[in-house]
Amino acid sequence: MQQLLKQFGVYVHVGKRLWDIELTSIELRHIYDAGLIDGKVYRDAKMVLVHEHRLEEKETFNHELLEEKFK
Repeated sequence: MQQLLKQFGVYVHVGKRLWDIELTSIELRHIYDAGLIDGKVYRDAKMVLVHEHRLEEKETFNHELLEEKFK
């Protein structure tokens, strides 16, 4: 995903992976709306981002549960 954005001079690093994924999704939409990528590339990239976002949310939830358990 980063390689795709790099082609358009877009670099994303907010500091938290979940935030990076969310900002990447926004930037991807802007690139698509500008007509720089076609629908298939956009859909494929968006599916990857949705999947990664879900994984990261699950990981964050599990981490918070572990922290609560061992307080």
